[in-house]
Amino acid sequence: MAKKLTKRSWAEPFKIKMVEPIKMTTREQRVKAAKEAGYNTFLLKSEDVYIDLLTDSGTNAMSDRQWAGMMLGDEAYAGSRNFYYLWDNVKKYYGMPYLVPTHQGRAAEHMISKILIKQGDYVPGNMYFTTTRLHQELAGATFIDVIIDEAHNPISEHPFKGNIDLKKLDKLINEVGAKKIAYVCMAGPVNMAGGQPFSMANLKEVYEYCKSHKIKLWFDATRATENAYFIKEREKGYADKSIEQILKEICSYFEGLWVSAKKDLMVNIGGILATRNKKVYEEARNMVVIYEGLHTYGGLAGRDMEAMAIGMEEMVQYDNIKARIGQVEYCGRQLEKYGVPFVRPIGGHAIFLDAKRILAHLPQSQFPAQTLAAEIYVDSGVRGMERGVVSSGRDPVTGDHRYPKLELVRLTFPRRVYTQAHIDVTVESVAEVFENRKKIKGLEMVYEPKYLRFFQARFAKI
Repeated sequence: MAKKLTKRSWAEPFKIKMVEPIKMTTREQRVKAAKEAGYNTFLLKSEDVYIDLLTDSGTNAMSDRQWAGMMLGDEAYAGSRNFYYLWDNVKKYYGMPYLVPTHQGRAAEHMISKILIKQGDYVPGNMYFTTTRLHQELAGATFIDVIIDEAHNPISEHPFKGNIDLKKLDKLINEVGAKKIAYVCMAGPVNMAGGQPFSMANLKEVYEYCKSHKIKLWFDATRATENAYFIKEREKGYADKSIEQILKEICSYFEGLWVSAKKDLMVNIGGILATRNKKVYEEARNMVVIYEGLHTYGGLAGRDMEAMAIGMEEMVQYDNIKARIGQVEYCGRQLEKYGVPFVRPIGGHAIFLDAKRILAHLPQSQFPAQTLAAEIYVDSGVRGMERGVVSSGRDPVTGDHRYPKLELVRLTFPRRVYTQAHIDVTVESVAEVFENRKKIKGLEMVYEPKYLRFFQARFAKI
């Protein structure tokens, strides 16, 4: 009797038009490359990497429409028509009336921190992100994590681990006073928690709370369409709404937002600061001239803004976002077959391997996530990145390492770049390293830069 078909396969909603050759290396070559890079995957040469899962920031494949748009760049110094196309789409998709373009997301973080923060302020948020927290600290604020406890538990299956705990937020405000809160920052999905989304219900509660205390609410909307997708899939009342509708509703609760266009918008460079607050807009528009360029280009070429505008139209297409998150889910399901521990539930842009459980014999002082990322590279040429004690940095008061509960290796999937076969190779490599995990020895840090050390720190084997 013929087997009954119970589930149909799916494929990506695109076909390949151009290919980029990648270099195949031997284990001996990778051992040498890893040592020369100080066992920091950020310091590896790109040409020595086989499958690059370091980040999805600027590493995505642009569409034929985006590449065609690059030929339409109006490179006028002032008033480029590409800027006005971009501005129209910011209004349409994010619902924000005012736009200041920047060369990438951290430039927008820098400006909003300087505009909104006074010395001694506090910025509560749903878990830190590295560059965001540093800009807030350099502007004189203290970041306070008010995410729900489940976000720090890698085995919790809570569907919205990006939610803010209102009791934690209320406790902080009762202690320091609402006037000391520069703004409340929400990111979605939360990168450092494993690509975990917040719910619309939680966002509404946070909005009403902030409104009652006259506190500003700002949004790191870098991967907002992924958050919208999870709301559509997991939250009651949103199954029949489009990604575009959900994104617009999310943004309606915020005074403003910043975006690294190198993620959702699928371009190689670019960022935006957008707001409904005219006073903040005027300050940012004035400030961008100092740090980035005129307010109608913000450090970008006209062709970059054209590609960004087109990317906004493509990022809300359901088939695109479903396939993007579907790749990550496929990777997670395959890893489950080998018993590899990773953050649950499967997140939006990456699989976050639980290095603390995989290398349970290594103390955090020996940088297990950094070690695991290096071991995976040596095994196969797959490049991931550390998201643990190295990324957390040092406490600015005590100077000691911060030891986060989550010690992770992030395998981040660029949009529209790799195939299922690449994912299978990655899974098999991780499984091999996991099988031989007890033989792995830790690392010691031999060079540490002052800021954002995970980018440039160097290590040696113990």
